[in-house]
Amino acid sequence: MQTAWIALGANLGEARQTLQWARAELAQLGTVTGASALYRTAPVGGPPGQPDYLNAALTLHTRLPAPALLAALHTLEARAGRERRERWEARILDLDLILYGDLVMETPSLTLPHPRAWQRAFVLAPLADLDPLRRHPDTGESVAEALERVGRDGVFRETSDW
Repeated sequence: MQTAWIALGANLGEARQTLQWARAELAQLGTVTGASALYRTAPVGGPPGQPDYLNAALTLHTRLPAPALLAALHTLEARAGRERRERWEARILDLDLILYGDLVMETPSLTLPHPRAWQRAFVLAPLADLDPLRRHPDTGESVAEALERVGRDGVFRETSDW
């Protein structure tokens, strides 16, 4: 078994219900051992005029290897109705594999840890709910330290009950 940290986001349709559905589906890929609160955040990058996102993070104990887990995440996004047309566009569901244990890897389809996670408050705030002392396998910076560095501007805690 390996522990994976997965970031969830949605800003189209019924975002909260979509994230609840994704949480239940992710439980089929292993055991969900932790769930952050839900956070409301403004979109970062992408086309203007997008609605705010709901973001969260989960820890998942899984037997799936990292590439297979990423493929499963993409399958869940597609099942939810996500279409990939434009980078950083609004989306019905976004699932990102942030960490997979302490694995460091870079392939054409998967980079671990996620290459931008330690610069994004909308990822770090939910991760801090789960494991603020978790360290980046390359840099050694903790989630809490990274969140302090980037700040929490524009990241608003909605609820822990989802």
